[in-house]
Amino acid sequence: MDFRSYARFVPATYTAALTPPASTWWPWRGRTVHIARTEAPAADVRVMVIHGGGGYSGALWPAAAVAAGEGVDVLAPDLPLYGDTVDPRPSRVRYDDWVDLLCDLVNVERAEDPRPLVLLGASMGGMLAYEVAARTGQVAAVVATCLLDMADPDARAAATRFAWMGRPAPAILGAVEPVLGRVRVPIRWLADMSNMSTDPDLSQLCASDPRGGGASVPLGFLASWMTYRHTAPEGYGGAPVTLVAPAADRWTPPELSIDFLQRISGPTELVMLDNCGHYPIEEPGLTQLRDAMQRVLNRVRAVRP
Repeated sequence: MDFRSYARFVPATYTAALTPPASTWWPWRGRTVHIARTEAPAADVRVMVIHGGGGYSGALWPAAAVAAGEGVDVLAPDLPLYGDTVDPRPSRVRYDDWVDLLCDLVNVERAEDPRPLVLLGASMGGMLAYEVAARTGQVAAVVATCLLDMADPDARAAATRFAWMGRPAPAILGAVEPVLGRVRVPIRWLADMSNMSTDPDLSQLCASDPRGGGASVPLGFLASWMTYRHTAPEGYGGAPVTLVAPAADRWTPPELSIDFLQRISGPTELVMLDNCGHYPIEEPGLTQLRDAMQRVLNRVRAVRP
């Protein structure tokens, strides 16, 4: 499977201009990280796409390319356990590794290319984008479809397949991590992949893709995610944050992300994507996503030295 498998779910008005990504590779702490790219040397802004659990660059590429628009330099890394990134010790991957990898990648990209960098985070990639912006100070803007903080019991309940599993998850996973932390289980056992999209065929594709929702993750990764303490929104000092919340998300209710957004110190914006599910490809929400992204990019261009 590649991005074309997902592109068939995107409205045909957009797919004709869809640019295929090129595969590049970046060594990081013994891993070989796959990064999908479309390079646009003449572009005055860049976009980094960050996937969440069950996603990877190919799965997000069609929707992300629509959002970014034409003539924008785009890169999308595959985080360890997903996509084509090679990790010699997958059972030891933890959520902290994802945060560290993205921070290092942002710093490397900014050191090599001075153009402003916007982060577009999908699903749990939204909180990753937020955290990377807070930690690096190298990001011009954050756009996120979700802002689910696992410190919130309601967010944990929404993120897991069964609500009763989510609320006590930190205590349960913390107890089993020392013994079973390296045991890998299919992510679809624990996450409600059936609600990835309002289109059941797209949800099934996401859940069965061996590089995405069909992959297995170590219990230790889930424990580290559920117990990770993100930068407190009241003390956030990073780039402006725009929440593009799918209004028809049956997996992670937008109200949870909105609550977090309203606590962020600094500039924020809320855009509801009408008729969109967790994977936002429905109209008119997809056009609203594209329009919101263009507004963010234009604001970044306006303040560029």
